Amino acid sequence: MTASTNATDPIVVTAVFYPVEGARDAVVAAMEPGITAVHAEPGCLLYAIHDAPDGSIVMIEKWESAELLDAHGAGEAVVLLNKDLAGLLAKPTKVDRLQPIPTGDAARGAL
Repeated sequence: MTASTNATDPIVVTAVFYPVEGARDAVVAAMEPGITAVHAEPGCLLYAIHDAPDGSIVMIEKWESAELLDAHGAGEAVVLLNKDLAGLLAKPTKVDRLQPIPTGDAARGAL
């Protein structure tokens, strides 16, 4: 069973980017302007990239609400990010909106 959320609940997203061979640093550099722009967007609580063991780059996002996340998805920063990443990715980015399953301590059991 998954927890239900509504449009005003915080929402967590993961986006996995798959750089072409040897392009990891170029992908990170291409992402920097867009990440800086997103950090200034309304509702952005977390927007951070991490190296994964398989060579992909994982972005973890947290937004104040699905409505603000949707506005981000339609915004200029995402257009810029997609433009800057053209030709640097081996396959399409995998994006997932995650449903929380709060457990344990409320402050530590969910993002």
